[in-house]
Amino acid sequence: MLHHLRRSPDRPAIASVTSGSIETWSGSQLIARVAGAAAFLDEESIPAGELVPALLNQRPESVALLLAGALTNRPLAPLSPRMTFHELSSCLALLPGEVIVSEPTSLELAKDLAWASGKRLVVVDKVDPVAGEVAPNDDPEAMVFAMHTSGTTGLPKRVAVKEGPLGHRGDVNGYLLDVHPGDRLVTTSLFHHVGGLGNIAVALANGATLVTFPSFSVEAWQEIGVLEPTHSVTVPSVIEMLLAAGALSLPTMKVLGYGGAPIHPETMRRLQDLIPHAELVNLFGQTEGSPITVLNPEDHRLAASSRPELLSSVGKPAPGAEVMIHEPDERGMGEVWVRCPHSFLTDDEGWQRSGDIGYFGEDGYLYLVGRRGDKIIRGGENVYPLEVEQVLTLHGAVEEAAVVGIPDQRLGETVLAYIVAVDPGCPPDAEELRAFARERLAGFKVPVAWEFVDVLPKNTSGKVLRRELAARAAERSSN
Repeated sequence: MLHHLRRSPDRPAIASVTSGSIETWSGSQLIARVAGAAAFLDEESIPAGELVPALLNQRPESVALLLAGALTNRPLAPLSPRMTFHELSSCLALLPGEVIVSEPTSLELAKDLAWASGKRLVVVDKVDPVAGEVAPNDDPEAMVFAMHTSGTTGLPKRVAVKEGPLGHRGDVNGYLLDVHPGDRLVTTSLFHHVGGLGNIAVALANGATLVTFPSFSVEAWQEIGVLEPTHSVTVPSVIEMLLAAGALSLPTMKVLGYGGAPIHPETMRRLQDLIPHAELVNLFGQTEGSPITVLNPEDHRLAASSRPELLSSVGKPAPGAEVMIHEPDERGMGEVWVRCPHSFLTDDEGWQRSGDIGYFGEDGYLYLVGRRGDKIIRGGENVYPLEVEQVLTLHGAVEEAAVVGIPDQRLGETVLAYIVAVDPGCPPDAEELRAFARERLAGFKVPVAWEFVDVLPKNTSGKVLRRELAARAAERSSN
């Protein structure tokens, strides 16, 4: 990630803005901060070969510490300051080593975690520059950092990120997002997330300026306009919030990448009207490796003109990715497996087992229908929640939908839908939704029970916690 910094030492490498105050580090200044961060790790007597759990937000100092850890064989394992004490304690229990690093904003939580885990707390705020630089490590097997999955189906799982696959990821994502030296990339994802760490690497690997974004808010998004970002990678929920606030449009934006969920056709039409100069790219992947597939700008134009159903897909295999459906059923549905050089976690044969259930359409586009553990079996028929949810959110009065199974004496399970209405004061009628779904789905997939809620439970990455809804449904059934 440092090669572009050395080749263009005067080009801006990182830019940030806080309360109207702009700070920019050139390539050479970032290298000096990395050397300073390495000196800090030395001063704190953090031994080589040790994973370093860290509660950090997306700031220039965090990036310097991340690079220093990678180059000195003390890779960071960033954790989300928004996770609960229980979740963080579970992660720390599986991270050997004596130290936990925190910035001041998470100090109280870090103190509690340090006391509970027996680790030594190290607080880092500013990183001073030091003359010289840290020697590069080009070993493709060297660990750069460690991430944790979002924990939607259980406790977060650790994923080791090595130099070789990360370099390939930077190349593939840089190509798909059309990132070049001189561009300015911002990601709204948190520092610990693959959308944060992964795209920080994409920016640095392709010579772009990284526009840091510590915490999402509409005001923070509007504030970065002075830095004139050209590329952004975000999630549909953030796009919806910015559209609702009338704050999304940035005149310098050339490419808007998104992932984590499909985008609603109406949302895409609004985007294309609001920022017709910006290309849209959907990158489907996961912490263990991304992208698996891509819905490119031409696909989005095709969806807008004649094929809106493409927005229900996650596109076609990314460059260099071999994607297959493992053990497909009679309808061609099975677990999505991918083999590619940018996967971080694979089996012995190089396959990344996504845990997502999907199928390929006749035109080669991949469609997802749910997670492997989310399948509902109703009277011997398989119902995949995501497929039902995507249909329900096409209804104009439905903001969000989540589907789970509930026990049924005759059928084994039936389908319960949790609905967030566009207008909570005037939610759609359940019979209307049932008829709407029946026009688009086989009868066994249509929910038989409906519950209208104000919000759906989500984790820090914005993903619905289906297990919490399933527990709520089970309690409902037992009463």
